[in-house]
Amino acid sequence: MFHATTILGYKAEGKAVIGGDGQVSFGDTVLKGNATKIRTLYEGKVLAGFAGSTADAFNLFDMFETILAEKKGDLFKSVIGFSKMWRKDKQLRQLEAMMIVLNKEHIFILSGTGDVVEPEDGKIAAIGSGGNYAIAAARALDKHANLEAKDLVRESLEVAGNICIYTNKNIKLLELENENG
Repeated sequence: MFHATTILGYKAEGKAVIGGDGQVSFGDTVLKGNATKIRTLYEGKVLAGFAGSTADAFNLFDMFETILAEKKGDLFKSVIGFSKMWRKDKQLRQLEAMMIVLNKEHIFILSGTGDVVEPEDGKIAAIGSGGNYAIAAARALDKHANLEAKDLVRESLEVAGNICIYTNKNIKLLELENENG
């Protein structure tokens, strides 16, 4: 079984943040501790992160970037177009990866079966081996702490790194902010 990461996306108050740990594991072996599984897309206006098979995830990134460009950066239209393309292609449906994509207006999880899920709260999403730990921490911190978005994501990933053996504390973050702050 391939265990590959924890990715957490969070959007609130005109900000969007995505973070991920650096661990890539295969079975009970850590293959790499400093992998980068998050990136900016579409001229730095969209954030994305992946969990699952690295090769599959890079294919997903490339395909999603193409659709995002075709839709002129419209994230909502892009995830719908991506899902339609995914469901029509037999090879795509076999990919073992998931993505979180977000901007300051939307956040979505793109599953390995072509599903598009918008979180119920519209602001917190997590995927990967430690995703449940990270999202639980993020929900608690969002409700009970007064943290900046970036700090909330970092702290939540730290919690996941303390619990999940497939998640480490080599955390990378990317953030989108309003132009005036």
